[in-house]
Amino acid sequence: MAQRRLLAYPRAMPSPAQRTADLKSRLLAQSQAEGFSALRITTPDAIPEAASRLAAFLAQGRHGQMAWLEERSHWRGNPAALWPEARSVIMLAESYTPAENPLPLLALRDRGVISAYAQGKDYHDLVKRRLKRLGRWLIDTARHDGTAPQIKVFVDTAPVMEKPLAQAAGLGWQGKHTNLLSRDLGNWFFLGAIFTTLDLPPDAPEHGHCGTCTACLDICPTNAFPAPYQLDARRCISYLTIEHHGPVDPDLRPLMGNRIYGCDDCLAICPWNKFAAAARDIGYAARHGAPPLAELAALDDAAFRARFAGSPIKRIGRNRFVRNVLYAIGNSGDAALIPAALALTTDPDATVAEAATWALSRLHAAPAA
Repeated sequence: MAQRRLLAYPRAMPSPAQRTADLKSRLLAQSQAEGFSALRITTPDAIPEAASRLAAFLAQGRHGQMAWLEERSHWRGNPAALWPEARSVIMLAESYTPAENPLPLLALRDRGVISAYAQGKDYHDLVKRRLKRLGRWLIDTARHDGTAPQIKVFVDTAPVMEKPLAQAAGLGWQGKHTNLLSRDLGNWFFLGAIFTTLDLPPDAPEHGHCGTCTACLDICPTNAFPAPYQLDARRCISYLTIEHHGPVDPDLRPLMGNRIYGCDDCLAICPWNKFAAAARDIGYAARHGAPPLAELAALDDAAFRARFAGSPIKRIGRNRFVRNVLYAIGNSGDAALIPAALALTTDPDATVAEAATWALSRLHAAPAA
């Protein structure tokens, strides 16, 4: 009997949709291997309302001295205009959850409180390095599959509205404090973006889950929220201590307490933080703590640069930082800090000298302990 010949049938090739779905699945796995906490995908045209909201914010002057928001608003309000060739926006979250609740530090009046995000290494460097590695992996993997994509990576310094894009991608929602919240991560996380020419399957957007809670609005010491989901940066302590140059409005200074770089109040009080994910990168571990104000007031430019090398704090410079320290000294009510303020009343920087004089007047007027 003749031997039967076995017929070999060609295996069906995956469809383009199957290939991109598989690439997305592998991308998600690779992002977790790189240390990211979450990844979702959207499109550059997914936030059509962003431009009008940004325009209203700018028209009201709520951006304060942040002129760069206005100068590049045409890109910021329309991600599709930033890079017309982009077809997908990959949004990533990276947790930096502090080991301890920072709110109790506000009671240590002789010490300076530094925002949790600035306690470790500069997040711009850490996140961007990880984004670049993930981007290279994406390019190499897609090329292996027969495509030649391009990418651009962004971490906070480009005209990209990360929070609306992240909500459109389904990473979380912008809470009443305008920061992004996640049911899986709380609100202690950074955002990064990879724009790419690849057409990747987008995720469904997230919707708000704040309900009737107003904890973040109620705790704000300077009433920086004119309404839920709105921020007036000119009253925000993070803006005042980091972005605002020159003297701070004397009416706002007492409300700053001992916060010398940033403010975590609205983030720390959020009940969604019960789901906060632990930071995975040791670079975010606290190394600055809550240092003594007298010690910080004595920093000259060289000492400031050496102490905060590799930290986001370094970018505001010694003079602005010491200005903040002096406001905290003035709010301390601690007469033991009078010599620290007195030594700076003749500082070469006029804003520092004025802050020292203000601090002295507050300390001399404070009731004896």
